[in-house]
This record gives sequence, structure tokens and C-alpha cells, in this order.
Amino acid sequence: MAIISRMTTTTYPPGPRGLPGSTLIAMQRDPLAFFSRVAREHGDVSHFTLLGQHYYVVNEPELIREVLVVKNTSFMKGRGLQRAKAFLGEGLLTSEGEFHRRQRRLSTPAFHRERIMGYGRTMVDYATRMSNRWRDGETIDARGQMAQLTLAIAAKTLFDADVEGEADEIGVALTQILSRFDITYLAFDFMNKLPFPSTIRFNRARTRLDETMYRIIDERRRSGEDRGDLMSMLLLAQDEEGGGGGMSDRQVRDEAMTLMLAGHETTANALTWTWHLLSKHPEVEARLHEEIGDRAPAPEDIPNLRYTEMVFAESMRLYPPAWVIGRMALQDVEIGGFTIPRGSIVIVSPYLMHHHPRYFPDPDVFDPTRFTPEAKASRPKFAYFPFGGGPRVCIGEGFAWMEGVLLIATLAQRWRMRSLSGKPVAVQPVITLRPRHAVPMRVSERR
Repeated sequence: MAIISRMTTTTYPPGPRGLPGSTLIAMQRDPLAFFSRVAREHGDVSHFTLLGQHYYVVNEPELIREVLVVKNTSFMKGRGLQRAKAFLGEGLLTSEGEFHRRQRRLSTPAFHRERIMGYGRTMVDYATRMSNRWRDGETIDARGQMAQLTLAIAAKTLFDADVEGEADEIGVALTQILSRFDITYLAFDFMNKLPFPSTIRFNRARTRLDETMYRIIDERRRSGEDRGDLMSMLLLAQDEEGGGGGMSDRQVRDEAMTLMLAGHETTANALTWTWHLLSKHPEVEARLHEEIGDRAPAPEDIPNLRYTEMVFAESMRLYPPAWVIGRMALQDVEIGGFTIPRGSIVIVSPYLMHHHPRYFPDPDVFDPTRFTPEAKASRPKFAYFPFGGGPRVCIGEGFAWMEGVLLIATLAQRWRMRSLSGKPVAVQPVITLRPRHAVPMRVSERR
């Protein structure tokens, strides 16, 4: 175990060294394995260079708190999310400074607890509709089904829009866009300016998604109706505190696209991994079924679905949807006894922390009891942070927890799912941690 020095030094922390290009090759081949090896072999703070850029991997809860909370003003979003502006624009995930604070202030009311409870009824209704479409013994693509479901819920709850008929096209477009954000694209900025096939697919996919979003915005502007959802708040918001006016169509588009991605992609992945894990652990599934019983849940049942919540939490421990967080130092800043120079990138990774044996013994074992109140109280806060932390913590965290618990309970109340592949599901670590391919599963009715 590395000892964290509190004496500031100008020397680099330990880290991988090798021939030029070896780091890029290792990251391209398997980013999760690369970062896991760096953290395992080099301790709580480590360092490497990639194409002349200095990177620092911070993998200790208190130091992660320093980066995300205590010294958050010394950092801005890292290279990955700066590149994501090509799709997300200046949304909550990518914007900085006072503009970000203004946009967050305008969006926050849509995620107040009382409003989220209202969204819960829509979540259950849509999950019930999907459940009713399944047939005993049929094979489904769990990833595709969860993507359709969470997309429909996000569009309905946040924008009061029905996009179920477009779900497949939107899903394909999002997959093409997210697949673009691999290490090669992040390392070589010029690639998005050249007419590679991947660039052409990316641009077409962005245009396809823009068509849907601008159509929704145009319909709502023309109606002038306040439906009490996020879209109404964005369209009608006047920033009285900041002294500014309302949002342009482009600003609304950027925020809406960001929240659709966050409210759809991340939860779809988390649910897919949950069904995969339950399929491999029937004893956990049996205890889950005992808790949910034979009645479809309601939002008011959330306090009684503690084991369901633990299952969802453990799934996000093993497969955190947002698996890595990057920050660029705006000034020289001391973390863990090392001076991180201005312009360097600091990496904190929920995936690494969630697999840290110091806080999660036998870290590769699926065990929901890690999230009993007693177990949670025994760990430091940033040993588990699937939604980030500090001022940039995910604005939809409460939404995601409710959605995950209610969808698991609603679908598992009637169905069991069994994986049809004997091989591990391949992981694709891009902006999110998603399955690389379809996840075929057979559904069977509970008897």
C-alpha cells in the first residue's frame, strides 16, 4: 500500500515507463486493464505521459475528495469532455465557470425530490408496457430493450415527448456517436476534421439527433404551454439571479441533449449489467424476488425496496456507467504531496475505486450486501461515487436511483432473464461503460 506523503515535491509520482507509443498502444488495447495495472502497481498517485501530455491517476478517497470538492476551482473538465462538445455543445456536462453555474441554476428545479416522485409513475407505466410486450421463452437483446425503455422515459419525463417510434434510430445514432470517443479520437484532435468513415458517421448521427431535439423545441415554443417539465423550465427560464435572459434554441438543445444522454445511456447500461449479473447469481435474484413480491411497485414503495437498491448499487460498483472522470489543472496544485503542474490532466476513476480491495474485499465478486447501512458507513465517501462528486455531481442522481430501482422491481416482478452466452460480456469503455455488443437473454415468466 502506498504511503501518501504530505511533503510537497516537484518529482513525478511513480508510473509506467516504456518505449514511445507503448502507453497509447496499451490504452487502445484495453483502457480498463491499463488503468487498473497503473493503480495496482504504482499506488494512490501515479503518473504517465501520452503524446507529451502529463496524466496523474489519483486513486484514494480523500485525495479524490480534494480533486472534486476541496480544490475543485483549481480544475476544469478534462480532454474527453472538451472533445464531447462536438456533440453536446455547452451543456451541463461540458460547460464551465459562470455559464455552467447559471445553466445548472436554471435546470435544478426539474430534479427536486417532489418532481422526481412524479416522474416515478411514468417510469413504472413505461416499464409495465414493455413487460406486457414480452413473451414467455422469447429472446431479447437486454441492452437494446433497456435503451429503448430509458430513452422513452427520459423523453417523456423531461420533455413530455413521445419518441418510442424513433427509439431504434436514436439508439443507433447514439451508439455511433459514443463509439467515436475512444482513446485514438481523444489523443488526436485533428481526426474529427478529416473525412474518415467514423467522422462521417458521427456527423450524420449528430444531425439525426438534432432533427428530433429541434423538432421538440420548435413544437414547444409554438405552443407556449408550460407543462411543468424540464423543457418548459428551459424555454421559460429567466435568470433573475444572474441578470440574464432566457435561453436560445441552441442553449436549450445543448442542455436537453446532455440530459437525454445522461438520463438514457447511463441508466440503460447500468440496468443491462444488472440483468446480466442477476442471471449469473440466482441466489441474489431469489432474494430480490422475495422483496418485490407479486405487486407492481409504485414510487411510494421505494423505502421498502432496500435490497433492490443494494442490487442496483452493487451493479454500478462493478460496472459504473461513468467509469472515468478527467480534470485539467488550471494552476499548479498540490495533491497527495505532489505538485501537479498547470495543464496536466488528473484522472479519478469510479471503476478503479469500486474495485479497490482496500475498500471492497474480493472486488470482482457480486455481493449486494456491501451496501447495507452498516457496510456503507464503514467506507469513506469517495470509495464509491458512481455519480461523481462536488459541485459537478450529476444533477440527475436522484432521478437515476429512482428509475433504476423502479424498473428493476417492475420487470423482475414478472420476469426472470437468463444469459444465452457462456462467455463474459465484452465491455466497451468510451464515455460510458457499455456492453460492446448486443446482450441476448431469454425471458421466462415467474411461476
